[in-house]
This record gives sequence, structure tokens and C-alpha cells, in this order.
Amino acid sequence: MVTEIPRLVVAGLSGDSGKTIVTSCLLTALDQAGLSVAVFKKGPDYIDAAWLSVISQTACRNLDTYLVDPDKALQTFTINSTGSEIAVIEGNRGIFDGKDVDGTHSTAELAKLVKAPIVLVVDATKATRTLAALVKGCLEFDPEVSFAGVVLNKIAGPRHKKIVTETIERYCQLPVLGALPKLGDDASLIPGRHLGLVTPAEFDTEDGLRLRLADMADRFLDTDRIVEAARQAAPMQVTLTDRAKMTGDTRIGYFKDSVFTFYYPENLEALQSQGAELVPVSSLKDSSLPALDALYIGGGFPETHAERLTANRSLMGSVKEAAEDGLPIYAECGGLIYLSRSLTWLDKKYPMAGLFDIDLDMHVKPVGHGYTSLTADRANPFFEIGDEIRGHEFHYSGPVADIPITQCCFEVNTGVGLGNGRDGLTHKNCLACYTHLHADGFEKWALAFVDNARQYRQQREGIRKERHQTAGNRSAGRGLVPAPVRRQVRIVV
Repeated sequence: MVTEIPRLVVAGLSGDSGKTIVTSCLLTALDQAGLSVAVFKKGPDYIDAAWLSVISQTACRNLDTYLVDPDKALQTFTINSTGSEIAVIEGNRGIFDGKDVDGTHSTAELAKLVKAPIVLVVDATKATRTLAALVKGCLEFDPEVSFAGVVLNKIAGPRHKKIVTETIERYCQLPVLGALPKLGDDASLIPGRHLGLVTPAEFDTEDGLRLRLADMADRFLDTDRIVEAARQAAPMQVTLTDRAKMTGDTRIGYFKDSVFTFYYPENLEALQSQGAELVPVSSLKDSSLPALDALYIGGGFPETHAERLTANRSLMGSVKEAAEDGLPIYAECGGLIYLSRSLTWLDKKYPMAGLFDIDLDMHVKPVGHGYTSLTADRANPFFEIGDEIRGHEFHYSGPVADIPITQCCFEVNTGVGLGNGRDGLTHKNCLACYTHLHADGFEKWALAFVDNARQYRQQREGIRKERHQTAGNRSAGRGLVPAPVRRQVRIVV
């Protein structure tokens, strides 16, 4: 199909240049203009994507050509932008920053893939004419990249804005489409912490935030010119493939609360497409697991909720008991922490579920941060030996002691994992690792997950039937009088 949806990419000269605040302001302005918007975030990112979802009031999808084949990423963009009046993609890091010296998987490469013009966000802190040199360098660095204009961030005042704007427009022949003022530390719109911004699940003033963003967009962005630039995007030819959806016949639970929020929408949808009914579980409020055929524990911030998690020993015990009974469990990063024996943070030790006999420490700086590449080299419930998996990691925690190779099923080719070139703890039908996986990048994952859940369900049903038959045979052998026939009542909880 050919798509002609107006679209643009918001990129920056570096990380923390102001891409998220500019994108957020733009989204509120587009909403007030009555335009339906499709929203995307470049790169392996959960928190920014979650905020963009809240602010735009629509699901934000990730686009990353390392985690997912470029053709698949292009399909994701096309499918989820069709029917919208404009698509906005927020980049990550610096515009040309990629996995290698060629800039592979960079924001610029993604912009070329979707044929979208770039609005470049420039942090103007303590600089004037030099900014024009930086912008001009970007214009000449890759002639195939299309630039729509510049948005300045952290402008000190009217004089600062005038000099920078006139310099960029004179020497770069590129319009300045907005200029956001410098905000004081006490005026931060969204509070941050060690992994970046806090998650929306822990922030209770979204309405006030949207009003502030809309006001900033009205005062500091030229939304009309930005929309016009998006409308200049060239048509794209995209070949789409359908994902058939099976009837739900298994129940897969997943931790869903303010602690565990790191799930790609495609991962959950992939499980559903294979026939799973998704059942949300609160790690803070539920005292035990419901009837499940498998459990998925994504990433999040167990360290900041450690007191409350530890207080819910009942659920931790229920999870461990189910795991020992053979329940398939797949856990990523925060999920690995939850299943560990303990976590030490800020000099305090918190007991976790204890499925794996490892103790973890939270460090001041990241232990693992970036793309990962793994090879399955030992038996495990979800991958075949020889499978190669691409993912990403961002964790401040790490094991107190070295983990024996025999306890891990992955060789780490790129990244850190659990250390010593290993990742992926296994126990019975459970696997926990620091690497986050994208289901569209490894489609066999969802199939294996649901197959495991289906097998577990069938085994339990077989055991129940066997027990029932055994009990019936014992009753007959004792010559017991058959019980009166009663009307069968099905109780649904």
C-alpha cells in the first residue's frame, strides 16, 4: 500500500536536548487543533513512550531497527498511523548516534526509512552563533536526511533568542519553528530519577501537565509551520502482512501496576495473537496468583517500591509455589529482581520472592546499558539452543557474587547481563534475564510462551482427571453408596 500520512521526526543533537518536552508540547497543540495523531518513540524506551501515550491519549509505539527488522518497523509505523491525520516520531540520543561508526540504527536512519522530515531540537544553553555551526554540520553530514526546521530549547531571554534565530536562519537557511525558555530546576514538568523520568503510573497530575504543555506550545511553538512541514513528507510504498489472531484458550498473567510497567504493546499483542487471554496481576495488592497457565513479569522499578513489595509476602510466596509446581514464568529485568532472593538498595536489604538463589545490589551508576545480543546455549523453557536474540538492557542492579554458568542459558555476545558473559537464569519452567526482548524482533517467543502455557494447562487437567478417576475407583472398591445426583453449578470467580 502507499501511505501519504503527514509525518515528522523530532530529533536532537544529543540525549537530554529537550526532545521529549518539545514532542509533548507539540502533541498537546495538535490535539487542541483537532488533529488525530499517531505517536511513536525511536529506540528501546519504555518511559518516554509511556509519557507520550498519556499526553497524546493514544498508544505510543516503539520503532527500532536493531530490535526489529526495518521492514517490520515500517509495517508497525504504517499500520498504526493509518487513519491518523499526522504522525509524530520522537527520536533518541543524538540524531546520528547509532550502534557503530556508520550510525546504524540511528534516528537519522529511521527518518530516512519512513521518509520523514526532521525537526531538530537544539539546546541553546550558554551558546549563540556556535549553534548555527552545529546545525550546519548536521545539514551537511548526511545529504539524504531531510530537515524541516529547528526548535530551540533553554533560551535565556529575548536577546538570546533573537541572535540564535537570526544566525541559524542566515547561515543554515533553515527556519526556527519554536524557542522554549529555560525552566528552573523547581519548574520541571516531569520529575526524574536514575533511569530518567518517573513513570506515568507514579504521577497523578497528568491533567495539569497537559494544560501546562498546551500553554507552552501556544506561546513558544509555531505549530502551523510544523504541521505544514509534516505535510511535505513524500509518499511511501509499504507491503503489509497480516497477523492472524487465534481464539483465546490459555490464561497468561502479567504484573501490571505502578511497579511493573515496562511492556512493549507488541509483546502483549503477540501473546494474544497466539491465543492467550491476558490477566493483569498487581504485585502490590493481590495476595495470591489467580488461576493461570503462565506468568509474565516485565521490567519496572521494584527498588523504589521495595518496602511495599516485601510487605506482600503472600503474593511472593504464591509466585514461588506456582513456579515450583511448574508454572511457566518469563521475567525481564525488574521481574528478575522480583524473583531473586534479595535486593540491597540504599544500604537496606529487602527479601524478594526467592525463586533464584541470588542476591542483587543496586549501584550508583548503570551496570548494563544499551543493546544486547544473546545466544541460547543451554536448555530453557522458551528458546531453542542456537537461537540468537537481540534486545536491550538498562539496569543499575547486579549480582553480589558471580553466577555459575550452569544456572544461565544465554551467552552474552553484546552487553552485560548477569556478568561474566552470561544472562538468563532458569529454574524448571521459569526464565529470568536482564535483557528486554521485542516480540516483533523474535516472533517465536510468543509462540513458545503460549505453547508452554497450553502444555501446563493440559498437564494440570490430566492430573485432575487422573485424581478424579482414582477417587472414583477407590469409592467403588469400598462399596460406597453413590452420592445423590446434584445439579451442577459452575462458579466463575
